[in-house]
Amino acid sequence: MFRAGLVRAINLIFAALVCLLLLPGVARAEETPLAQATGAFEKGEYTRAIEILKSAASSEPNNGDIYVLLARSYLELNQYDAAVNSAEKAVAINPKNSDYHRWLGEAYGAKADHASMLSAYSLARKTQKEFDAAVQLDPHNFDAQQDLIQYDCTAPGVVGGGEEKALPLIEKLMKMDAAEGHYATGICRAQKKDYAAADAEFAKALESRPKTANRIYDIGDYFLQRKNAEKLLAVAGAGEDLAPQDPRGKFYRGVALILQSQKLAEAEKLLRDYLQLAPMNSDYPRPWAVHYWLGRLQESQKSPAGARTEYQAALKLNAKYKPAQEALKQLGHD
Repeated sequence: MFRAGLVRAINLIFAALVCLLLLPGVARAEETPLAQATGAFEKGEYTRAIEILKSAASSEPNNGDIYVLLARSYLELNQYDAAVNSAEKAVAINPKNSDYHRWLGEAYGAKADHASMLSAYSLARKTQKEFDAAVQLDPHNFDAQQDLIQYDCTAPGVVGGGEEKALPLIEKLMKMDAAEGHYATGICRAQKKDYAAADAEFAKALESRPKTANRIYDIGDYFLQRKNAEKLLAVAGAGEDLAPQDPRGKFYRGVALILQSQKLAEAEKLLRDYLQLAPMNSDYPRPWAVHYWLGRLQESQKSPAGARTEYQAALKLNAKYKPAQEALKQLGHD
């Protein structure tokens, strides 16, 4: 009797502890600053993430993960100098970390895109160097592999680029992961404006079952540019199978239906649901792009006033968004 009572008592205590740990306040109290900042970053709250990370960096100056997330947060806010500075600190803390080098390359590349021609040359060289270092440290860092291959296929020889450098990298990548290899080949073919070959390579990449939702939706971005509704539906299906909670499938499925002029009520619901669920993150289609496609939907429903409202909503979020600018121009004045 005593032992049975003791077991019941222990079980009750354990259950109480579990309930206590699951309380929101307790969970938050145990979160590290890095975990809190990661949560803010994933919600698109980059300014808050930076505030948390800057405070954390003062108490953990040798934590490279803090500086990398700082760099990524600054990149989302287009603060390129701060991004470079933070990523350089991460690499200085741990020069053997492949991902740190990759994000330093991303920061250099973003800064190069907005620099003068003289500065851009030096920054481009640094970009390539960091991507190469990331790949050398970890050949299975596929994001770094893609970055380096895209650089080689895009950049001119004067800054170290050249398709001849990319081809052996693609060959090695194809042996490691067919989806990644076909995706890289598609990127290079698209850069050369060989769209028939690029279409085929991206289709093969999707058929080879990419292992991450990001890569699936990278393929989606290509087929979105090509306005290929059939492939966008395949992208949405693959993404939903791999990551059912990821809202991006709603966006690509909705756009596909608009391109097909089918199930427009469903398409509108998918896009509006996406607006509610998706974070303000560069890995996700931006809200102004969603409003643009909602405008396209309104036009297909013969509602120029509704289309104008959506295009204006897109431009309110991003005044330089050319598709919405062009669409408004085509609509003309009220």
